[in-house]
Formats: sequence, structure tokens, C-alpha cells
Amino acid sequence: MTVLPHAPPAPRHAPAAFLRPGQRLAILSALVDEQRGLIDQLQERQRIEHAGRHFWLGRFQGVPVVLTVSRIGKVSASLTAATLIERFAVGAIVFTGVAGALGDGVQVGDVVVAQDFIQHDLDVSPLFARYEVPAYGRARFACDAGLSQALLQAVQHSLAHDFAPARVHQGLIASGDRFVSGQAEVRALRERLQQDGYPALAVEMEGAAVAQVCADHGLPYAAMRTISDRADDSAHRDFAQFVEQVASRYAQAIITRLLDSLGQGPRP
Repeated sequence: MTVLPHAPPAPRHAPAAFLRPGQRLAILSALVDEQRGLIDQLQERQRIEHAGRHFWLGRFQGVPVVLTVSRIGKVSASLTAATLIERFAVGAIVFTGVAGALGDGVQVGDVVVAQDFIQHDLDVSPLFARYEVPAYGRARFACDAGLSQALLQAVQHSLAHDFAPARVHQGLIASGDRFVSGQAEVRALRERLQQDGYPALAVEMEGAAVAQVCADHGLPYAAMRTISDRADDSAHRDFAQFVEQVASRYAQAIITRLLDSLGQGPRP
């Protein structure tokens, strides 16, 4: 687990590092409440309905973007990511959402910036090693280093100025098609992953699927998760209220900071 101190203001990153002319940056979330404040800030806003989803196009801090909700679970998230790439010509994807804590020292209100992802419920053994994605020869899918660094710096700045004493962590996040919500379950999951060499900091339901789609398309991907609960017996009671009152504010502040830094370079 990596716990990162608060940093000075982030340097400017030109969007050309992640976007080619005509491309947009996709801002993806699992739930509508996680994006509500972001949509309100869009300039030149346009809504398009496609594949049963609403896609919001416009400019945010000068950066051409498309915002949408992945819905919950790996299948829905992968479908949404593929649609963003094929239909809306995005050049990079940033995922913002919530997660349950797994790692030691990761507390409610902290933020985890993903270094890579694993599917904790994928098991094709004995044909392949547990967690390994068939045909890929690996279990972990890494995020883009440059975009993740820009996101990390935006998180550090926002937490230091707006949400202290929350802390930022960076490392492995586990995804699976199950809402982990019991003390016995989370303890077993944490111990199993650690024993197998995958010490995840947080658990959620979409990120690994998006990471795999982005890997297939060679697309930069970064993700942050605000810790909403300890993934224990009280997780279901904490979740909805936390998303509405806390996580949405985190997302708005952090994404605004990120796109402010990206928006200072040449426009695509």
C-alpha cells in the first residue's frame, strides 16, 4: 500500500499528451449522483442518447469531454467503455466513483488512485491461474502512468485544500460483480488476495473491466475511488448517503482540478 503526502499545486499537463485533434476525454462514473455536479459545469453542453445511455458532450475547463454513467457491474462498464471509444472517439478515459476499503490504513473519506486493477471473482483454474484473464497471460491491468500522475496530483491538491484530513493512496484495486458488504466476506477477500500476491487497497465493481477494454484499444486510462465504507456489514447503509453528500463533491473538485491542469495546453 502506498500512502502519499499532500503535494504542492500540480504542474500543467498539455492535453496533447493524452488526446489527438478531434478526440475527447471521457469522464466515466458508475452512478448518476457521482456526475451530477460535473454535468452542470459543462459548456456547449449537448446530450446524446445511444445504446440506452445518456452521453453529455461539451467543454470542461477548456477540454473537450464526454460524460456518461457506466452503470453498475463489469459487463455494463465494459459496454459503456467500448461505446465511448467506438461511437464518441475518446482519446482517454478517467473513472471517478466510490469503493469499499480493503487495505490497512484506508479509511472512509480517503481516495485511492488506481495503479492497476484485478478481477477478484475471475477463476478459470485449472486451465489458467486464478485471476488470470484468458488470452492475456496476466491478471493485472495497469493504468496509464502519465494520466494517473496528473489525476494523483489533482487529488492531492483537492484533499489538501478542500477535504483535509482525508488521505490519498495509490495501488491495486479489485473489481468483481458483487457488492462486498459483510465483515466475514471482506476479511476472506482481503486475506485471499494478499496470500495470492495481490494486496488490493479497495474493492468495487467496474474498474477492471474498463481497464481491460482500454488495454485492448491502447487507450490511456486512469481511475480514482473515494472510500465510502469499510466493505463491512454497514456498507449498504452508508453507501447511498455517502455518494450523494460526499463522493459527488470530491469528484467535482478533483475533476475540475484535473481538467484545469490539462486545459492549459494546446486545444485539440
